[in-house]
Amino acid sequence: MKREFLQSLRVGEEPLPKEVVDAIMAENGRDIEAAKVRPEELETLTQNIRDWEEKYRLAQENHQKEIQKIRFSHDLSAAITKAGGRNEKAISALLDLPALEGSQDSHALEKALSEVKKECPYLFREEATPPAYARFTGASAGDNHYPATLAGALREKFERND
Repeated sequence: MKREFLQSLRVGEEPLPKEVVDAIMAENGRDIEAAKVRPEELETLTQNIRDWEEKYRLAQENHQKEIQKIRFSHDLSAAITKAGGRNEKAISALLDLPALEGSQDSHALEKALSEVKKECPYLFREEATPPAYARFTGASAGDNHYPATLAGALREKFERND
């Protein structure tokens, strides 16, 4: 606050008395001095800022690591399901997860699953289709040379022998 501003103020037609202006300016000076930061406080504040910046950086790094773990877990689950895995925990136990998680090769997980599938095929569902002559498989009788019923088989047998 400037002294000229206070001197320009008027109460009625009279300007503020010099003692009042001096008292206001003195109080304003004390407020300014109290608001100033001392060098020792400045160092403490600067150190607090550095500490909070370090905490922020560490939190960001931990957050990124957690996101990568979640993504890898999802990718692992999807790959096991795609490979026809019966038990995700059992298959995961046979894999070298830390090496796969750090791998830059996008097909490393698929390769590792194919190796486990060769070693432990009982952990995976077989993709074998039922034979074409089995009933209720969706194959029609015209799709193969087997008759759909016993009567049809007998009919074919006797018609061929004629």
